[in-house]
Amino acid sequence: MPTFAETAQAVIENIEEVIIGKRPQILVALAAILARGHVLLEDVPGVAKTMLARSIAVTFGLTFKRVQCTPDLLPSDVTGVSIYNQEKREFEFLPGPVFTNILLADEINRATPRTQSALLEAMEERQISEGGLTRRLPQPFIVMATQNPVEQEGTFPLPEAQLDRFLVRISLGYPDIDQEADMLERLRGGHPLERLKPILNEKTVLQMQQVAAGVFVHAQVRQYLLRIVHGTRDSVKLGLGASPRASIALYRTAQAVAALQGRGYVTPDDVKKLAVPVLAHRLILKPEFRLRRETVQSVVEEVLRGVAAPTNIPDMRPPRQEGPPEILVQG
Repeated sequence: MPTFAETAQAVIENIEEVIIGKRPQILVALAAILARGHVLLEDVPGVAKTMLARSIAVTFGLTFKRVQCTPDLLPSDVTGVSIYNQEKREFEFLPGPVFTNILLADEINRATPRTQSALLEAMEERQISEGGLTRRLPQPFIVMATQNPVEQEGTFPLPEAQLDRFLVRISLGYPDIDQEADMLERLRGGHPLERLKPILNEKTVLQMQQVAAGVFVHAQVRQYLLRIVHGTRDSVKLGLGASPRASIALYRTAQAVAALQGRGYVTPDDVKKLAVPVLAHRLILKPEFRLRRETVQSVVEEVLRGVAAPTNIPDMRPPRQEGPPEILVQG
């Protein structure tokens, strides 16, 4: 059986058959999924946000559904609805697209606040309440949402409470000229997504999530993480700092990244690299600093420069453990 790191490498290489030159973003997205979190993909149209979500779903061997968010989309279009069955003379629940493993909410900021709020319970509790009943969602359940930060006409910006439900926010960015040339070459004869094969399954993904949650975090690394989070709360440039949910998100994502890299322990560098994708979308910049062309990303980077990372940590590794245990890759 291959190790966790070998399994992760096989997953990344499979996704890179479709998504070229974006390994750091793929690693963060995979870490979010293994940390049981949701992913917000924010970038301009045409940079493969939807392709990334579909590639992950196929590679993981998970069920995938897509909701195209528009202003006339209703909450029941997402969660499902009960209809009266005249033959049985009883109400029958028709599940919505939320009953899946990976749900792609495409252009989520085009949905109305009422419809956006329909996802809150699903994202936090992994369940929906309808008709006086609580219905559990399949496990794992991950929301991958996309939004275009450029075009704002006819959109409804996500409120802070909903943004806080997303574990990470990722921007893919444009490929360089060599990567784009490789992309065009791979499109010859068909889209590479059509040739992509699953290499995991639902059971293996749940096992990997469990393994990632057990990665060791030294007390000094935890303190470093907390000083970063509290640094955002103390910043004079921010009207809203990171919440305790953000601390948990950074902790869990760092564990998952360490596992993906074959380590059974988290390093300060793991925390530092994840600070922007995990924290930036949860923060609110004060208006006067926005006018000075400051960004939440630059404020997080400023906080990181002001917090000294621990060095020469004794016993950073857990006793008698070199890395995550072995995981079977499904052929």
